[in-house]
Amino acid sequence: MSVETRAVSEGPAAVAAPPGAGRTVNALRGMGLLVALGALIVVALLSIWVGTRGIPFTATWSALWHPDGSETSIIIHDYRIPRTLLGLLVGMALGLSGALMQALTRNPLADPGLLGISLGSAAGVVVAIAFLGVGSVLGYVWFAFIGAAVASVVVYLLGTSGRKVATPDRLVVAGAAVTAVLYAFNSAVLLLDPEAFDQFRFWNVGSLSGRYFEVVYAILPFVAVGLLIALCLAPSLNALAMGDQLGRALGLNVGRTRLLGALAVMLLCGAATAAAGPIGFVGLAVPHVARFIVGPDQRWVLAYSMLLAPILLIGSDVLGRVLGSPGEVQVGIITAFIGAPLFIALCRRRKLAML
Repeated sequence: MSVETRAVSEGPAAVAAPPGAGRTVNALRGMGLLVALGALIVVALLSIWVGTRGIPFTATWSALWHPDGSETSIIIHDYRIPRTLLGLLVGMALGLSGALMQALTRNPLADPGLLGISLGSAAGVVVAIAFLGVGSVLGYVWFAFIGAAVASVVVYLLGTSGRKVATPDRLVVAGAAVTAVLYAFNSAVLLLDPEAFDQFRFWNVGSLSGRYFEVVYAILPFVAVGLLIALCLAPSLNALAMGDQLGRALGLNVGRTRLLGALAVMLLCGAATAAAGPIGFVGLAVPHVARFIVGPDQRWVLAYSMLLAPILLIGSDVLGRVLGSPGEVQVGIITAFIGAPLFIALCRRRKLAML
């Protein structure tokens, strides 16, 4: 393998690394992925077992594999399994979109809301409630996704106006401008319509409860396509981390990479926000944790983010049920309490504060 090829696929540090050391490091990273996968399975089982209604683990395990139409079976198959699957999809989507955003913009503080996607989803929900009378979560999903898509397209068009390639700075500025406009629009509509505000606030807090298989099926294709694009872009993101000029010298199409990356972010974050509402700090903090574990190689950062984010999200959802029993604390509140201190601690480490 040539030096140029290794630089594109593995990033700047790969050129100086001894051949044997690379195999050892990759083996350790692979073992770490298996540990993360095992932790995700454990957290998913806890999500199916723990709820506002206490069910013994043996009864939960039996009903999981042998549904019999009993009340316990209905609770597990109609409520807890869809909720857990949605947490898995939303977590993967938020983790990957956050890692993509930080790689594309080379901004360690970037998160899925940076391009106006979260506020675009919120605007779609506001329009659906206030002007079209939509009152179901399944109805919110489609309008929220359309809002996210429109906001993403507007941001990208503003970022590329007058130039062939959207630079990270222009995308960030365009995203900030669109976010401000959408925030003003949402606030104006909700202040003038108290009934719409009452419905919107339940979606806006960020929650996995009350979602059924229909919502899971609705976002699954978008998350799958976004995941595929993101993983295919990983080698290109390593080259992009060296800078636009060096990336072009190595044969990278910078404009196409950013366009595909923005499309993946829109699909992933749009679907996640549409289904569960805006959930903060998952897409912001998890990629930093992944880089702390595996270093700057985007192939491993994306893989770890894809597993660590649903662990954080589903674990927070379970914790919210335990702390709020016999009710529950919404997952968006729990992730903020967990993610904010974690992110502050990570940012205090100098090597993690920069990309």
